[in-house]
Amino acid sequence: MLRYLIAWLVMLIVSVANGAVRDFTYGKYISELHAHQLSTLSGMVLLGAVIFSFVHLWPPASARQAMFIGLIWTLFTVAFEFIFFHFVAGRPWAELLANYDLLHGRIWVLLLAWIALAPYLFHRLRERAE
Repeated sequence: MLRYLIAWLVMLIVSVANGAVRDFTYGKYISELHAHQLSTLSGMVLLGAVIFSFVHLWPPASARQAMFIGLIWTLFTVAFEFIFFHFVAGRPWAELLANYDLLHGRIWVLLLAWIALAPYLFHRLRERAE
């Protein structure tokens, strides 16, 4: 499981870089909501590449393990988001929870769903290719 913790740390670095690109480039020129949406979509692509690479490099032993890895990565991501952004960055709980409001265009939850499902999907693709 240490391998998959390392993979999640790589995903964290990629996510921070994705957020920095948003904040220092296009986020200055488009609405906050559109920047959030674009950043979420680019995060899905970038994290998909990372997850695909790690599933290829260190294939899960089974579909069940792949699902477990995705769920653990999702839990780590949510925990990091709430702990870091509330206690370190000082953002209020209401602001953090607002990112889960699909009815108002906040699509962050789709990224979390992707993190949860991608290891399983890439594992199944790998099995079919063999």
